[in-house]
Amino acid sequence: MKKFVLAAIFTMGLATSAFAVDCATMINSIDEVMHTASVDEATMTKVMALYDKGRAEHEAGDHAAAEKDLGEAVKLLGL
Repeated sequence: MKKFVLAAIFTMGLATSAFAVDCATMINSIDEVMHTASVDEATMTKVMALYDKGRAEHEAGDHAAAEKDLGEAVKLLGL
């Protein structure tokens, strides 16, 4: 039983790390293209709102919500 609990904790730690990496990758991708993206002002406003919200969620540890919002921003930028 002890081994099972340790394995479960280890697996959850890896899963959380994987989400954090995905969020960070999306944040970096958006950072790289944000200033040179050829989208209209309304779309860029949406991208910035999603980016700010996703980044805050990532920093708060809510990686599922961050991935959702950052993923929408990435789509709007055409990445």
